[in-house]
Amino acid sequence: MANTNLSKAKNAKNDEFYTQFSDIEKEINAYLDYNPNVFEGKTILCPCDDPYESNFFKYFALCFNDLKLKKLIATCYVGSPISNKELSLFPDETEENKTTKHPHKIEITEIPDINNDGSVDLSDVKLLLASDRNHLTRLKGDGDFRSEEVKKLRDEADIIITNPPFSLFREFLAWIMEANKQFLIIGNMNAITYKEVFPLIKENKIWLGVSSGAKTYIKPDKTEQKMGNTCWFANLDHGRRHQPLSLMTMEKNLRFSKHKEIRGKDSYDKYDNYNAIEVPFTDAIPSDYVKIMGVPISFLDKYSPEQFEIIGMCENEDLYKLKTKFYTSTECKKAYFAKFNKNGTYDLNASGVVFRDNLLEKVYQRILIKHKKYDNNT
Repeated sequence: MANTNLSKAKNAKNDEFYTQFSDIEKEINAYLDYNPNVFEGKTILCPCDDPYESNFFKYFALCFNDLKLKKLIATCYVGSPISNKELSLFPDETEENKTTKHPHKIEITEIPDINNDGSVDLSDVKLLLASDRNHLTRLKGDGDFRSEEVKKLRDEADIIITNPPFSLFREFLAWIMEANKQFLIIGNMNAITYKEVFPLIKENKIWLGVSSGAKTYIKPDKTEQKMGNTCWFANLDHGRRHQPLSLMTMEKNLRFSKHKEIRGKDSYDKYDNYNAIEVPFTDAIPSDYVKIMGVPISFLDKYSPEQFEIIGMCENEDLYKLKTKFYTSTECKKAYFAKFNKNGTYDLNASGVVFRDNLLEKVYQRILIKHKKYDNNT
């Protein structure tokens, strides 16, 4: 989406904190490309976002008029370590208590061009907050998203967008789903396998976003934090999830696949404990296999609900009643000794297991899928 304010935002002082502005912009633009009116007339809540360090707040504040938002709300659990350096938040702050962290909220219903420079930028946001204290108020509690104060804001909002604490991802997602809200949030990709998360993906109630999440996050001290295993989770629709994968037949994969683990073999490996084949790479999914396949969790980056059905997951508890075999403690110990030539326990029940070189080998976490065009086959 064309936006004359974005270049100013990217050059704004102290713009890069936590999730980078460019990563937010890239993800949001994909939803706008699919539905240009997706945010029109909506109230957006950023419940983990101090406005003086959050690029989520800055993005939606700068794009408030372009997106035709009804309201933007941001709350923080504790005050920003740099907020008082940019703009004193409250008129009663002294030099001593300026260093005290106060949870607060900001509510914006309009952002005019206050400085009359022809566009809306961060200077206008700061002037707006400085001139009208009703937009920024202290919270009575600690600002935790589970507090009654923030719950009321959640209930008022239409869409929740933020980067929540990864350690609280399960609880935060449940908090959103409890209120039946639309959302776009960042989490660790391993959250796909959580028993509180995967059923929602399987039932097509939530899905992965467009991009793979940010590879680099910025900390308040301006240092970079590499995190290559994150992704966006959403229930806002986007075009990529309706684009089918282009795949080869099983025969062509076995002959021409770029992956040496598959190319030249007589067949795909079959699990010893599931009635399915092992497909270690998303682009190696055979187009003509009619039964169940185990694929990497990264498959969800390319998953189209029109092309595939998610059957379940290879996991310990057998929540989807798909296991065909459970290994005893003795079998797990024997398998470990045979593979590693030392005593130990190989947790074969935690995932799919294949025979390789006459040894039982546990593969990485797998999602079990089928082609929808073969729905009549089991």
